[in-house]
Amino acid sequence: MAGDHSGISMAAQRKTDMNTPLTPATGKVWLVGAGPGDPELLTLKAARLIANADVLVYDHLVGNGIVDLARSDARRIYAGKEASKHTLPQEDINRLLVDLAHEGLSVVRLKGGDPFIFGRGGEELETLAEAGISFEVVPGVTAAAGCGAYSGFPLTHRDHAQAVTFVTGHLKDGTVNLDWPALARPCHTVVFYMGIGAAGEICRQMIAHGLPPDTPAAVVRNGTQADQQTLLATLGTLPSAIEDSGIKPPALIAVGSVVGLHRKLSWFEKA
Repeated sequence: MAGDHSGISMAAQRKTDMNTPLTPATGKVWLVGAGPGDPELLTLKAARLIANADVLVYDHLVGNGIVDLARSDARRIYAGKEASKHTLPQEDINRLLVDLAHEGLSVVRLKGGDPFIFGRGGEELETLAEAGISFEVVPGVTAAAGCGAYSGFPLTHRDHAQAVTFVTGHLKDGTVNLDWPALARPCHTVVFYMGIGAAGEICRQMIAHGLPPDTPAAVVRNGTQADQQTLLATLGTLPSAIEDSGIKPPALIAVGSVVGLHRKLSWFEKA
């Protein structure tokens, strides 16, 4: 990682409405996307808000170094969720944000990637809205975009994919009951978030609904970070490749012919 975040630090010094003293009646929450991991992929607005917040409530997938941008006196509250291991239930996180805002604090709710793409950001804002809490949303680079770019496969390409779909690898009830006919289309890239545990079912269903077993597929772990791993396979071989490699979350699965461009366009892991 080059640099000392001097550009981010300069942006963090800009005057903002977050500098205005808050009272218990004017506490506010900023729902901020932290991007896919590399701190230099933060937006300037995200960096500025993090640097000025009274409280930072952050998730497991927030990249190393990003929380360090907060003020030395800011409260840091970890609310991370890993597979089958939740520091706080979602309902408790929702209530925590309301309670902190009621203290008159400027609160940054920091989520990996983009808070509105499989980040439960909408659920948290619904609670804030019902409680009459003021809020703003700052988008972030979502994991699919970051992992695709850093792994050397464009999510769309005129010769390969005219559409891209982001889908969760498991539903709220724990199933993988997805619209498989819509996903298993030609000239299409599908990115499965949180899909490692369901990789066998994902590949079986995609093949059963029409995609050839030799359709390129990949797993990207810790995308955009120094220890990024890209595992190349096909729909027919991906489950066994995951098992053999021992690759673990956080990771996503990409399916489609664009994945085959990795060997030609990969730049980050080579560097």
